[in-house]
Parts: sequence; structure tokens; C-alpha cells
Amino acid sequence: MKRRDFVRNTALTAIGATIWAPLNSLAATKITHLKSEDLTLLPQIKDDYTLHFMALGDWGRNGEYDQLEVAKQMGAWGAEHPMDFVISCGDNFYPKGVVSEFDPLWHYSFENIYTAHSLQCDWYAVLGNHDYHTDVDAQIRYGKISRRWDMPARYYSKEISLTKGKDKEDGAVKEEKKDTIKAKALLIFMDTDPFLHESKAEYCEKQMVWLSDTFKQASADVVWKIVIGHHPCYTVGPRMINYDTLTIRKALTRVFEDNKVDVYLSGHEHSLQHFKPEGHTHQFISGAGSELTAVTTGIPNSRFAASEHGFMYFSVDAKRLNVKAINLNGKLLYETELAK
Repeated sequence: MKRRDFVRNTALTAIGATIWAPLNSLAATKITHLKSEDLTLLPQIKDDYTLHFMALGDWGRNGEYDQLEVAKQMGAWGAEHPMDFVISCGDNFYPKGVVSEFDPLWHYSFENIYTAHSLQCDWYAVLGNHDYHTDVDAQIRYGKISRRWDMPARYYSKEISLTKGKDKEDGAVKEEKKDTIKAKALLIFMDTDPFLHESKAEYCEKQMVWLSDTFKQASADVVWKIVIGHHPCYTVGPRMINYDTLTIRKALTRVFEDNKVDVYLSGHEHSLQHFKPEGHTHQFISGAGSELTAVTTGIPNSRFAASEHGFMYFSVDAKRLNVKAINLNGKLLYETELAK
């Protein structure tokens, strides 16, 4: 062997030993289990609530009337705050809903508008009056071809756990502490437009039986009851004494009170509102996703009202339910917290 070959091979052997010795020592240690969130360089979002969601209504206008600007702010907010899902409070597509699950409006008013990574979560929707003008069940069928649109029926319910997840230590799952509070939120999604039509009385009666049964069959762990529909029971918008509002109030407020519903969340009025009538239930309106309508000040039991584009952000745990109203510029317009 020539001297230069000997020197080269000796050097390579030394370098290989330098590299492989640490790697061999690492290989001898225990195997790690990493998830994508363990590797990201993005800032960690911390929050001591266990459930977070946005609420938005009356939005589907091809990006116009500041729909696109609201969508961008939702994405920015979601990038800096925890997000589990979005609730759509109805009137998802103007002016007359969608004609099928392949209607171009799915692209122009939804998929191509709410594009932020933080908004690629589940969207739980209810139907509004404008959605009823064409094939209303197309919005149900779209859930079968969409990654995020989740609307299994015209009315439905979900129970969501509020119990904090189990901690991990050294690759093993520790047992939950005995004092961990097991709690759930019951979300009920209603189909309110049929209540405004006498010809649909039988359908509404069936829905009310279902609503009553849903309350009765709820888990014992349910601590928060949240009902979502399109039409409000109370408002300080243009529909204060409108047929729509009075009809829904007559149909729903008693059953809400009897079952201690904590929150009724709706749209229909194109504004952001918090109204607390007598009784147990708080009324929130988040219908400022695109076109706006006026609000009236000085109305008794109205705690907040703003005719500004924006959305609401809910944070929930076993003891607290926090609600924030955020405008399209990211400004906090209002915040309140309900406690158990």
C-alpha cells in the first residue's frame, strides 16, 4: 500500500470513529416518540381553558362586504390562540344558498376565503333562511366530500369533553389525578327557519321532541349547555319586534329555561351582540361575517351590541365560559365570562 493511501485510509477511519461513536451511544438510549407539534419552531400557544372555538354567521358573499377581511383576521387570531373548531351560525351562502354540493359558491364563498392554516379545522354549521332558497340538504352532503365542513343533519348535537388530557412522562402515560374534574359541553345545533312557516309545523314538532330527548339523554358530566340556531330570541338589531324574533322566542325560551341552557348562540342580525333577558340563558349573536345592519343602544338587558365586522371567540372549561367579540382589525370589542 502506498504511503498516501495509508494516510488517507487512516484519516477516514479516525473521522468515522469520531462521527459514529456518538451516534452509537445515542442508539443505545431509549427510543423517543415525537409528534409534529414537538418539532415545530412556531411559538407555543398556552391557555388554561380546555375548549376553544370561533362563531361566525351571515358570511357567504364571495369575499365581499369585508367577508375576506374578517376571514383573514380569524386566521390571524387562530394562529395566536388555541382553536378546536368553528361554528357557523347560518346564512352560509347568499343570496339563495347552494344548488348542490358541487356549487361554485363552495369555492368562492368558503374554501377560497377561509384559507388560513388555523381555520383548517372542523366547521359545525346550522342553516339560515337564505340557505333554504335552494337545495338545503346539499350542505349536508358537502360534509361527505369536505375535510372540514361537518353538518351531519339539519339538526344534531355533540358532547365535547372538557377534561384536560393525560400527561406524559418518560414515554409512559401517567394516570389522571383522582381530583381531575370530568366535564363535558353539550352543543345542540338547531334548524330554526322552519319555525317561521306554518306548513312545517309537523317538522318543528318532531324537532322539539328530539330537543327534549337530547336534554334528557345528556351525559351526567355535562356542565355547559350551548344551543346554536340561526334566528335570535332577543336582539337590539332591526328585528327587535320582528315576526322572526317573536316566533323563535315563543318556541324556544321556555324549553331553554326548563333545561337550564347556558348559552343560545345565533346569527340573522348582522352584528355582534350579548343580550341577557330574565332567566338562565345568555343570548349571543355573531352575525357580522359580511354585510352589516344597525343596532340600537339603551335597550334594557342588552349588555353589548356593535355593528362592526367580526366574530366571537369562546373559551370553555369545567367552571368558566369566556366570550370575546373581535373585529376585523383584531380589536377586542367586548369580553365577558360566565361561571359555574
